[in-house]
Amino acid sequence: MREIVFDTETTGLDPRDGHRLVEFAGIELVERVPTGRHLHVYVNPGRSMPAEAQAVHGLTEDFLADKPRFASVAGELQAFLEGATLVAHNAAFDMRFLNFEFELCGRPAIGSARVVDTLELARKRFPGAKHTLDALCQRFGIDRSHRVLHGALIDAELLADVYVELTGGRQIGFDLSVAAMAEEELARAEWPERTWEIPLADQQAHADFLGKMKEPLWLKQA
Repeated sequence: MREIVFDTETTGLDPRDGHRLVEFAGIELVERVPTGRHLHVYVNPGRSMPAEAQAVHGLTEDFLADKPRFASVAGELQAFLEGATLVAHNAAFDMRFLNFEFELCGRPAIGSARVVDTLELARKRFPGAKHTLDALCQRFGIDRSHRVLHGALIDAELLADVYVELTGGRQIGFDLSVAAMAEEELARAEWPERTWEIPLADQQAHADFLGKMKEPLWLKQA
């Protein structure tokens, strides 16, 4: 199963108020394992950056000024997402902006049936607890020390780890079997196969015993 764990950064809370997407990052998973493939783009929103939004993600108007408009990257983004289940934290927010941008440049919106919301997963698994990305990273022991500001790429990477934990964790049984095999190999190295040798005294005693036997069965002709 192919999944894209993604995050976005924007100029505000709602595209209906004139706000736009400014960053997208997606991490590809196949069978819950990162493939190493990802897509990360900055987008010129064609508008000013409110101070409160800049305080969250640190993206300035000057930084975004030479970045492409969404219509220029829409095809690449659509191809990357094609056929995959999409995973996001508070997915309704990200999908609202993503679909707004797609529709604005004449491309089809993405249906909700393809979307998994890790916020909803966390609420069901840990009712009454905090469900922010930071809180979930802390709960699962995921290192987030390099996360100073919000950023689509770093948040997508952290969310990918959180998502794997929320949906059952790493393949512990497989890991244990690998560890067991390693221990067995180590034991073999430390205790090589033994070659058993019969002491000379025992060999002589056995020969003497056979010499005293008269007409042993194994010498008789059939």
